[in-house]
Amino acid sequence: MSNVEAAPVETACGHEAVPDGPTHELLPGREVVLGGPRGMTVSRTLPHKERRMVGAWCFVDQYGPADHDMRVAPHPHTGLQTVTWLVEGEVLHRDSVGSKALVRPGQLNLMTAGHGISHSEESPVPRTEPLHGVQLWVALPDAARSVAPAFEHHPDLPVVELAGASLTVIMGELAGAVSPATAYTPLVGAEAALAAGAEITLALRGDFEYAALVLDGAARVDGVPLAPGTLLYLGRERTALDLAAAGPARVLLLGGEPFEEEIVMWWNFVGRSHDDVAAAREQWMAADPRFGEVVGYDGAPLPAPVLPNAQLKPRGRRR
Repeated sequence: MSNVEAAPVETACGHEAVPDGPTHELLPGREVVLGGPRGMTVSRTLPHKERRMVGAWCFVDQYGPADHDMRVAPHPHTGLQTVTWLVEGEVLHRDSVGSKALVRPGQLNLMTAGHGISHSEESPVPRTEPLHGVQLWVALPDAARSVAPAFEHHPDLPVVELAGASLTVIMGELAGAVSPATAYTPLVGAEAALAAGAEITLALRGDFEYAALVLDGAARVDGVPLAPGTLLYLGRERTALDLAAAGPARVLLLGGEPFEEEIVMWWNFVGRSHDDVAAAREQWMAADPRFGEVVGYDGAPLPAPVLPNAQLKPRGRRR
């Protein structure tokens, strides 16, 4: 699922001095309805008004569990990777490089937009389970933001079994396990599935910044009670992180080397300037070959929203 808001606001990000040391910043999600008043409601915790990125992770939408079909018509992306991770349900992906893949819980769909790609996402028919998961974006660094578009489906990811917990490494490396997914900056994404009464400690990299999001149940992250819908930013210079849960819970850990480049996010584009985004929008509306064509989706592509009157400008990673 991508950002299909009809009137997206500018989200501009860039480098500011990031305070050293561990911290606790609770970043509540805001409700966003995708696809109009009858569309799916998601909780968006990144970008947040107080913090716009964690490493290269720049977008976090959490949805479900919901008895709702996903139906997102073909739309474009530039300058980012999309990460689809499910707790429950299934999503069918199609894209303009010819990919067609059904992703299920425990599997990863990773799409690299690079110079430009278009894709669609929808629930299979008939849908047999509620839909519950997250959609994440990773900003590509300048050196890689124009790479050729690509898609990866990873049905088998590395899993580390711990006392009372199972750790799946989605991207990057954690607990000695390395994901096969392609990454362009030093980062990590992992899900810890905690059994009732579990208490575990994860070894972390001190040069990364981290954040945690509960996907299901409730947990204590570094001693902080956390429920779905709020992202806990944990800061830098951590070498370990404690997770605990009274009942079964799932915790998503995101981290990475602080992203030093300035970027501009608007609609489904990540660029470096207003002109980048304006050119991408114009090309999408003109059916430019840059974004290719999604074959097999029953419906018309999404039109791009109108650009705001003001110039889109990069700002700091923090407000």
